[in-house]
Amino acid sequence: MKVLVTGASGLIGSALCDSLLVRGDSVVGLTRDPERARGTNPSVVWHAWEPTLERPPAEAFDAVDGVVNLVGEKINQRWTDEAKKRILESRRTGTRNLIGAIAGLQSKPRVLISQSAIGFYGDRGDAIVDESAQPGEGFDADVVREWESAAGEAEDLGLRLAIVRTGHVLDPGGGFLAKLLQPFKLGVGGPLAGGRQYVSWIHIDDEIGILLWALDNETVSGVINSTAPKPVTNREFSKALGHALGRPAAMPVPGLALDLMYGSEFGTVLRGGQRVVPRRATDLGYEFRFTEIDEALGDLL
Repeated sequence: MKVLVTGASGLIGSALCDSLLVRGDSVVGLTRDPERARGTNPSVVWHAWEPTLERPPAEAFDAVDGVVNLVGEKINQRWTDEAKKRILESRRTGTRNLIGAIAGLQSKPRVLISQSAIGFYGDRGDAIVDESAQPGEGFDADVVREWESAAGEAEDLGLRLAIVRTGHVLDPGGGFLAKLLQPFKLGVGGPLAGGRQYVSWIHIDDEIGILLWALDNETVSGVINSTAPKPVTNREFSKALGHALGRPAAMPVPGLALDLMYGSEFGTVLRGGQRVVPRRATDLGYEFRFTEIDEALGDLL
C-alpha cells in the first residue's frame, strides 16, 4: 500500500511509519517541520502542513491507498484558554482540512483511519465501558465529539472510516509512561489522587497493531476502542510499574499536586478515569499481544 500519515513525526506516528516501511509499504508523512522529520526518517516522503491553517497539498495524496490521521496538540498540559483552543482546533479544523483536501481529489484513497481518544467517555468510575456508551461530560469529551464529527465527513466521500479511540499508550519514549519513569526510578512514585481511578492502557505495539489491522481489513469500520482488554486501577498500575523497575511505589501523589502541576480543570480529569474494554476489536478478530499490565511493562522496561 501507499499510506499517508498525518502527525507522522509524533510518538505514535513515527512508530507507525516504521512499521509500514518494515512491511514494505510506501509512506507519505505530513508534518509542520519536514526538514527535521527527514533527518529522523529519510525513508518517508515528507510534506509540510499546518493543520489549522490550510489543507494538505494535493500532491501528497498522489496514488495514496489509505490515510491514517493522527494529528492533534498534546492534551496533557495546563488547560489555559489558549491551550484549549489549540487542543480543539488542531483536531477539529485539522481533520476538516484533511478531508477537504481529499474531497477535491479526482482519485481518492479507499480508507481513513482517524485517531480519537477514550476521553470521549468522560469520568465513568468503576463502570465497564465499551463502544456503545454515550459521550461523557467535560472539555475532553467535547473535544472528542467534535473530532469524531469532523472525521465522519469522510463517509460522505465514500471512504471506509474507522475511528480509533485510543487509551494511555505505553512507550518509555513518550506520553503517559515516560512522565512517570523518573519519579518511579527515584523511588518516589506512587498512586495518583488515591489510585482508585481506572487506567485504560495499551502497549505501543498493540496501538500500532490496531491501526494497521484497521487499515488492512475491509470489515473494520466505525468506532474501535484501542485499549488492552484488562484495564487496571491507578494503584495497580503504580504497583506494576514499581515492580518492573525494582523500586517501591508507595509514595502517593495527592490531588492537590495534580492541580498545581496542570491546573484544576485537567487535574480533575486526572483524578477520574475510564474502565474501557475493546469489545469491537476483539469481536472483529484483533488479537492483542499484551493483555496483562505486568507483562506489558516488563516488555517495555
